[in-house]
Amino acid sequence: MAELQAQTPLTGVAWAASTGAAPAGWTTITTTLEGTTASFGKGFGQKSGYVLCITSAVTSEPSLGTVVADVQILSEKTPLPPGYVYIREFLEPRMTVSKKKRVCMKLVPLDSAELVVFDIMLSGKSKVVPCYMKIGEISSFAVWCKKGQLVKPKPLPKPRGISLEMKGLSLETTDLDRKNSELPSEKSLTRPGSKHASIKREDCIYDTSNLYGISAMDGVPFTLHPKFESSITTGTNAFSIFMDLNIKSLADIEKEYDYAFVVERTAAARLPPSIC
Repeated sequence: MAELQAQTPLTGVAWAASTGAAPAGWTTITTTLEGTTASFGKGFGQKSGYVLCITSAVTSEPSLGTVVADVQILSEKTPLPPGYVYIREFLEPRMTVSKKKRVCMKLVPLDSAELVVFDIMLSGKSKVVPCYMKIGEISSFAVWCKKGQLVKPKPLPKPRGISLEMKGLSLETTDLDRKNSELPSEKSLTRPGSKHASIKREDCIYDTSNLYGISAMDGVPFTLHPKFESSITTGTNAFSIFMDLNIKSLADIEKEYDYAFVVERTAAARLPPSIC
């Protein structure tokens, strides 16, 4: 029974008059770990006792979409904690459950559940059950529950809708593409049915005005050479290194570097015709 419930969190805990009284999908706990009969209620004016039962069916009522997050045993004078409910009862009309100690549980939605109950076991009061937590004692039995983190499947990404134009785009080369590649360079690259301006093959691929253009300098940071960075200080003198720069005009540059090649022409004129 423990292996049956180990992988799935419980969705309900209840009392049942017998094994056959539990609805379909419920598992009755009829024996303890020591092998003795796990029957409650005898000695309270009842000829036959009742048993605990559990279920992991997510469609069971009233646990539709909820799981058991905690189970507690309360005395008759202890008020019901907020968020808890007493477990269900599948009993005969004249059968009643003792009110001296009552079992309650906390149900939480499955999508928000984290720490949940996976199994419940019964044993003698002196028994120690590894990996289980003792929640209390009823009659001559100790009640144990196994709790753990609920492992939820990772949500799958929703498929994206693809428009007809996107479906028409393909990286595969077809016979029609080969024929189009042999056409003149003025062939337009406009997609069928597009209202945007056409892009010609002769357009520069670095023109950032079109969607297909990308500059070779994109993403390259502009920084100053390290030998100039050491000369620049912060504050009012940050750009003092550039104060001595003399900006020359085009006329100044031509005047300063003008060279008429007079020497070369004079030397060429003195050479014999055979050498020239």
